[in-house]
Amino acid sequence: MSGSPTSQALQARCSLDIPTIDQNNATTISTVHQDIIETNILTRLDGPTLASVSCASTHLHALASQEHLWTNICHSTWPSTTSPRVRHVISNFHNGSRFFFSDAFPLATEPVASRDLSENFDLPSKLISAVDIYYKKELIFSKVVEAETVSAWFKCSPFRVDLLDPKEAVSTRIPHPDKDDTCRDLEEDMELSWILIDPIGKRAMDLSSHRPVTVNRHWLSGEVQVKFASVVGGGVIGAATELVQCEVVVTCGGSTRGEMHVREVSLLMENVDGMYLNGNDSLVILKRALDGKRGKGKKREVERKKEVENFLERKKERKERKSRREGTLDMLCVAFGVLAFASSASFLLLK
Repeated sequence: MSGSPTSQALQARCSLDIPTIDQNNATTISTVHQDIIETNILTRLDGPTLASVSCASTHLHALASQEHLWTNICHSTWPSTTSPRVRHVISNFHNGSRFFFSDAFPLATEPVASRDLSENFDLPSKLISAVDIYYKKELIFSKVVEAETVSAWFKCSPFRVDLLDPKEAVSTRIPHPDKDDTCRDLEEDMELSWILIDPIGKRAMDLSSHRPVTVNRHWLSGEVQVKFASVVGGGVIGAATELVQCEVVVTCGGSTRGEMHVREVSLLMENVDGMYLNGNDSLVILKRALDGKRGKGKKREVERKKEVENFLERKKERKERKSRREGTLDMLCVAFGVLAFASSASFLLLK
């Protein structure tokens, strides 16, 4: 019976061990023990979700801002950040791994105020590239390279960052593309991140589209070229460098065992005229992109794809305009030549 001593004792014991919720009062996250939040909840979240949680309350902001949480997220998102050199650089960032993630994960949507490429301002003396490639969610390539940017050779030569030496190759589990299905698999299942880091300016950004924009197989050699890309703002509006494409090329070749080897991973900078930029111009554009505002990170692959499509359309339009101008000049030259010939012939006949 409800009024029995046994029943009353049980209710009293339950009221002490299990907190009851008043229907008239709203419950808060503070009712959950802090150790449970830190150990069993926050450690299971990805970066964007953890960032959202940190905005929910002052209490959660303090818990979600702990350095070890963001360090683990950076390492799981980009395994190349476990490199001692990159870890040291990240430790010098304001708010460490948390700021690094917020800088590198979303898109760089707006560069700093437009500057002419010839204008001199503080440029990075070094650039660090942290690159990770996945196939079917399995890490197949991870490497960090550091390039100096102050030599005359770098500034005058075409900008290019190579992660592998010409004779170097990295084995993978990707089957050799004997059929077109393998190329489609690469387009669907290969992912790449290229985090560019300015260790002096303490800024970072991702230059990759994450998914390939094109996958092509050479009909003779059988090598497969997978391209990733992103578009950043360049120079003056209307100029060839108004938009610049950061093009990442991954070349895979077959091996004697029937598996693919990664033989090239490189980064180049291309303007809308189809010309590759030199080191100095590329460095100015990358510096402006590093200092620019970041997007929210949502649907970033879709946004990157649209940006690349827009770049290719602009490139096509400029090429067509250039062809029309050259065609008009050719017609004028021919007309001028005919007129000059007719004038000379008339002069000789009338003489």
